[in-house]
Amino acid sequence: MSSSISLLITSLLIYVVGAFISLAVRKNEQLSINISGVTGVLGGLLGIVACIPVLISNDTVVDVFSAPFDFAQFSIRIDGLAAFMVCVISLMIIITALYSFSYVKEYIGKGAGTMGFFMNLFIASMVALVTSDNAFYFLVFFEMMSLASYFLVLTEQDDNATNAGLLYFFIAHAGSVLIMIAFFIFYCYAGSFEFEAFRHTELSMPLAFTVFILAFLGFGAKAGMIPLHSWLPKAHPAAPSHASAMMSGVMVKIGIFGIIKVGIDLLGAHNMWFGVIVLAFGAVSSVLGVLYALAEHDIKKLLAYHTVENIGIIMMGVGVGMIGMAIHNPVLAIVGLLGGLYHLLNHAVFKGLLFLGAGSVMYRLHSKDMDLMGGLGKLMPFTAFCFLIGTMAISALPPFNGFVSEWFTYQSLFSLSQHNDVVLRIAGPVAIIMLALTGALAALCFVKVYGISFGGAPRSEKAAHAREVPKPMVIAMAILALFCVLLGVGASVVTPIIANIATALSHNDMLNLAENGVVVASNTPNTALSTPMVSIMLIAFFVLPFMYYAYTKGNRMADRAKGNPWACGYAYEMDMAASAGSFTRPLRIIFKPLYTLRQVLDPAPAGAKGINALISGATKTEPFWEEKVTMPIAHFIPWLGRKIQWLQQGDFRVYCVYFVIALVVLLLSIALM
Repeated sequence: MSSSISLLITSLLIYVVGAFISLAVRKNEQLSINISGVTGVLGGLLGIVACIPVLISNDTVVDVFSAPFDFAQFSIRIDGLAAFMVCVISLMIIITALYSFSYVKEYIGKGAGTMGFFMNLFIASMVALVTSDNAFYFLVFFEMMSLASYFLVLTEQDDNATNAGLLYFFIAHAGSVLIMIAFFIFYCYAGSFEFEAFRHTELSMPLAFTVFILAFLGFGAKAGMIPLHSWLPKAHPAAPSHASAMMSGVMVKIGIFGIIKVGIDLLGAHNMWFGVIVLAFGAVSSVLGVLYALAEHDIKKLLAYHTVENIGIIMMGVGVGMIGMAIHNPVLAIVGLLGGLYHLLNHAVFKGLLFLGAGSVMYRLHSKDMDLMGGLGKLMPFTAFCFLIGTMAISALPPFNGFVSEWFTYQSLFSLSQHNDVVLRIAGPVAIIMLALTGALAALCFVKVYGISFGGAPRSEKAAHAREVPKPMVIAMAILALFCVLLGVGASVVTPIIANIATALSHNDMLNLAENGVVVASNTPNTALSTPMVSIMLIAFFVLPFMYYAYTKGNRMADRAKGNPWACGYAYEMDMAASAGSFTRPLRIIFKPLYTLRQVLDPAPAGAKGINALISGATKTEPFWEEKVTMPIAHFIPWLGRKIQWLQQGDFRVYCVYFVIALVVLLLSIALM
């Protein structure tokens, strides 16, 4: 057994042991919180240590263990993609575990003891899933992940959480059924559940297309792509914020991992339409996701819709990479996958930061409504600063990490637009326009979020008396904020590592995409980007005006007294201030048809009616079964006994007659046969 696999198994054992110890001491909730947090940090550190050598060497480590089932071996495979996913999961669990030491105290008396159990199992199942090389165990861990996260959604134990949990439960398991069918088709032709056997199985083009569509829809439901997204804006806000950060930052990426696993690793992405489908769904998800986010007042629901948007951006990169593989264009394949995987990592970091920031605000205000916030920038300065970095990163502003990954995605789309195929020449420019629109709307949305929540005057009594959150929560946010900067400025260090993964997936020769602090997207000189130089120029852009202002301040008039804003001659009132609704009202009018389409794409009302009908039906079925089936049988037996009591005469001669009648009937039946 290799050292990487040994460390990985140790990491999994720490998660599992931590889960059951947390459950065993659940009555002492503070102890359970501490145990869950410590095991999360330890398990995450071991996971990173186990996978870094694989990422650096770009090797693949495989080991097979004895299993209780003869038809399925327990195979572990750590290749570049699996190691990358484990590192993303491990990084986020370390941060959220640190955050949970203080945050989960809010849930003492609400099941904080059992929360650690489900959180650790949730993480363990994701790590085991991405390293499993057997379809049977892949599905087992997939179900474990879905069930553990389902119980995390139900933590609040109110009607909204219950309905969100049920919707998530149904959609997740509907997706699981589609994935099972896709794997079963593979099994019928491979004769084994091993992914290695799947890789060497040649399926006919119609069958391969069927397998891809089934897997794409199944994993797409888990990723939250439109139109299979309706569970995500309900389930993620319902969960505790550190669990929301894991679900939105990591769990939805399991859907992306599954699409890459089936479409590229198992099927080889030989069909161009695989990539076109992924690109199209990604483009639509990105635009509609950010549009629906703009209309939200609930800060966590808004962030959940931005997950739909960013899943779309990731899918656009992956789709271009798959197209590049199908048309045998190495640059397109590698740069497309690089953009998608880089954004997968970046989204986990900045979306985790934003959810933790939202959790910090809720920790003090106990509200998700942005119209009840305001003025928090002065009262919660560390949270405000970290949240500001997260908003700039998700808006793809340089030099933060979101800018770099979207830059690679743009470059891949520009290259796609130059291909001779008519479909690709159309798909490229359309996708570029939709990505540009997404970026502009995302920046607008987070101007709204930060301005309404952290700027201006407090909009409620709780906002006026807010204070900074405890140090563990601040440190967790600060670490993610630092990663937002490092993954952007240090793009030339990160790019070769992710490019190695893209190269291995696409089976191409390595391209030199980074050197001396500069990243490139092809051999064309005008595609170069120096993130350190961009950072220096941006710092100078902001610092120099302030230096000039400080130098010349002595010759200026004193600052004017600050009072209420100008209200056109009227007395200023708080109702005049911009609100979350008024800020985006013009856009909601402009894009009214798309917001109307939301009622069709988001089957929440229909889903809620279906769930209520199911519950009502179950409530009616149980008494119906008892009243119409069980109780009539119970009453019939005594009635029948009373009716046939007359046969018991107590006379031996009558009983002899019964025997004679029985013999005659038996003889007649034999004769008739």
